Amino acid sequence: MAGEPFRGCYTVLVTPFTEDGTEVDHKALRQLVEFQIREGIRGLIPLGSTGEFLSVSPEERTAIVETVVQTAAARVPVLVGTGAEDTREVIRTSREAEALGADGVMIIPPFYSVPTLAELMHHYGRVADAIGIPIMVYNNPATANVDMNAAMLAEISRIPNCRYVKESTLEVTRVRDIIDLCGDRMEVFAGVLGYESAWLGAIGWVAVCSNLAPKLSTEMFHAAAFDRDMARALPLYHRLMPLLPWVGGPRYVAGTKAGFRLMGMSMGDPRPPRLKLPGTDVAKLAAVLQGLGLLSEGARQAA
Repeated sequence: MAGEPFRGCYTVLVTPFTEDGTEVDHKALRQLVEFQIREGIRGLIPLGSTGEFLSVSPEERTAIVETVVQTAAARVPVLVGTGAEDTREVIRTSREAEALGADGVMIIPPFYSVPTLAELMHHYGRVADAIGIPIMVYNNPATANVDMNAAMLAEISRIPNCRYVKESTLEVTRVRDIIDLCGDRMEVFAGVLGYESAWLGAIGWVAVCSNLAPKLSTEMFHAAAFDRDMARALPLYHRLMPLLPWVGGPRYVAGTKAGFRLMGMSMGDPRPPRLKLPGTDVAKLAAVLQGLGLLSEGARQAA
């Protein structure tokens, strides 16, 4: 059921577009939500980086949230990405998400102004005062141009409602340090290193790979984080590993959407300036998906 506490593997959803890219494909979005829930995912996050949140209009944003929340129908939590450069806009979209039935919001810090700790405290504090649902703070210094380290997060965690963090660096010891400094005020979701972070105390994983492989991603994380069963978790991780380069790095959106097309579940192409995955890479990705048993029959016959 939706609601707190948030736990487990959550998918940061792609945003499906029509083939010409002019509109959001809500039929495909509903199918994606149903696919995720059917395969055992524990939560959904529309309008994150993978959801191309900077490439949709305010009207499209509202419709996306409505579609995801209504389709999920309280079966799993829905956290909406509401990051923006302007604090007022974050408040507006966060209030909107709450009004539309979201269970929480995920907020990357302002990504151009390079805010100081004092400015971050003011930013998140104003948003927290404006809504009654939990905030997942999103630390991704590669795209936000500010690195909220464990000491900074310890201060931010004192803001009511800032109860979770998505930690998206490649320094897995950050998980340990955040838990040590924040205590029970803030719980950690891995943003990149799902397997590694589980062993250090992460209680969730905001995954991109789970768009394409929700069942495998969930089974792997839960075996590590909750069952503490390395004998089961490690082989699942090794099975998932060939997919990870295709849903990470600079082409993570293009790779994920190409993967869906190969699986027979077209989500359209990324919106410019992003371009679709080059054909030579598509063939390599197809081989990975075939190894995972995810390639569609038509794609297998064409290969």
